[in-house]
This record gives sequence, structure tokens and C-alpha cells, in this order.
Amino acid sequence: MKFLGSPEATKESFPVSKMTDLLPSLTEGQVQNVIDWKEAKLTWSFFKQSFLKQMLTEGVGERYVMTFLNVLNFGDQGKGVYDIVNNLGSLVPRLIFLPVEESFYIFFAKVLERGTAVKLQKQVQDDIAMAAAVLESLLKLVLLVGLSITVFGYAYSQLALDIYGSSMLSSGSGIGPGLLRCYSLYVLLLAVNGVTECFTFASMCKEEVDRYRFSFVMLALSFTFLCVSYFLTQWQGSVGFILANCFNMSIRIAHSIRYIYNYFKESPYRPLKGLLLSTSLIFVYILSAVITVFSEV
Repeated sequence: MKFLGSPEATKESFPVSKMTDLLPSLTEGQVQNVIDWKEAKLTWSFFKQSFLKQMLTEGVGERYVMTFLNVLNFGDQGKGVYDIVNNLGSLVPRLIFLPVEESFYIFFAKVLERGTAVKLQKQVQDDIAMAAAVLESLLKLVLLVGLSITVFGYAYSQLALDIYGSSMLSSGSGIGPGLLRCYSLYVLLLAVNGVTECFTFASMCKEEVDRYRFSFVMLALSFTFLCVSYFLTQWQGSVGFILANCFNMSIRIAHSIRYIYNYFKESPYRPLKGLLLSTSLIFVYILSAVITVFSEV
């Protein structure tokens, strides 16, 4: 402190003459350019990406509705039961569907040429045919697994919660079993959405992905998702959050299906047939649902 501003410091050309020189400051030339607009645009781009990812693509917008609008109170244990069911139900997508999505994203990205129509791609047509066949088989696989989880999960939700958390979760007000039943349907939508978006983002070019993520439509969908979360929660309580996520997932599936249809429209391949089930299989699932519902203890 004594050294600053002393003759010795001046003599040795010490760059700091007073304590304020250590604080951030603007020079005369920088006053006119306080904001770097190039960096500001980049920051705004990152903000939009983070905002949309939080509100829509990550499906956590209900957290903001739950926290800031206080649609559930801690007295009825709605938030705690919701978190338990949410964490329990998300095990299947994380352990089964997520590894499949990541693996086949790499497969489609290597086989297909990004941002190019099927008829204009330079690859051997056998590769495109293989990609279409794999997509069709993958859609049918996740649809069957998701339907099985929905059918049996709806009937045995109370039993699963009883095994996981005893009667504290499975009985009482009945919030837990109802939440897990709705989550069983949500898992089905997660399974289909994971595969359709996996192919969509693997075949889109970078510009198409940016347009999709930062478009006005996505921003409108994010706002709509928050509104739907709020109103469904007012109507159905904790279950409304899961129903809102089902709405969110349905919109994303519709967009991906539309992209896949247009992608293969001018080719002989129809991978979306994987989402069509035979009448006999539908009958088996309906019969299984009826039997399991009546067999629940």
C-alpha cells in the first residue's frame, strides 16, 4: 500500500499507482463500444438453445410451473410422490431406450448423407434400403415394448409401488398408482419419440437442426407446453404434469413422423409401416389389458 504512488514506484515504472487501478474500468476508446454485439448475438443464441431445451426438449417445464405457480402444496405430498414416481418410471427409458437411441443415431448418421434427399444420395441403394429396414424394425420393436409396459404397467402400478415403497405409496390417497399408470403411457410415447427423433436428427443437416430448434414454432410450442401444464395441473393435480408431458411428446412425434414421411416420400421405402400393428396383435393387447386390470388385487 505504501509503495503505490511513492517515488520508488514512479522511478521503477510500476504500472499501478493507486488501488482503483486494480478494479475493472473502461478506457476512453472502450466507452463507445461497451457492448460487443457479435458476442451479444452469440450469447442470445445460447440463451435460446438453453431455454428451449429446458422448456420443451428436456420436458422439465412442469418444474417451473410447480415451483413458481405453486399448483401443488407440500401438505398433500403431491410433489414428493410425483418425484418418486417420476424417478421410478424414468428407469425404463434410461436403461433400455436411451442406449438404443444413442447407438442407432450413430448408425443412421454413418449410413445416410445429411440434408440430402434419398434419390440424390451417392451411397449404394443397399445402404439406404438397410437404413429404412432398420428404422422400420426399430419402430416396431419399441412400439411393442412400449405397449407391453403400458398394458401391464397400468394394471400393476399399485403392486409395483407396494413392492418399491410399501403401502405408504400404494395406498392412502391413491396419488401414486394413478401417477404411475399415466407414466406407463408416457413411457410408450418416449419410446416412439426416441427412435423417430434419433433418425430425424441423424439425417438432418446442421442448418435444418438449428432451424428446428430455434424456430418460432418451437418457441410457441414451449409456451403452449407450459400453459397446458398449468391448466392440466389445475384440473388433474399431479397427473396433469404427466399428461402435459404426453402432449409434448405427441407433438414431437408428429413432427418427426412428418419429416420421415417427406424424407422417404420419393423412394420405394416406407419405414413408418413399423408403427402399424396387425389386427390380431391389437386384439391380444386389448385382451391382455382387460385380463390384467380385472386380475389386479
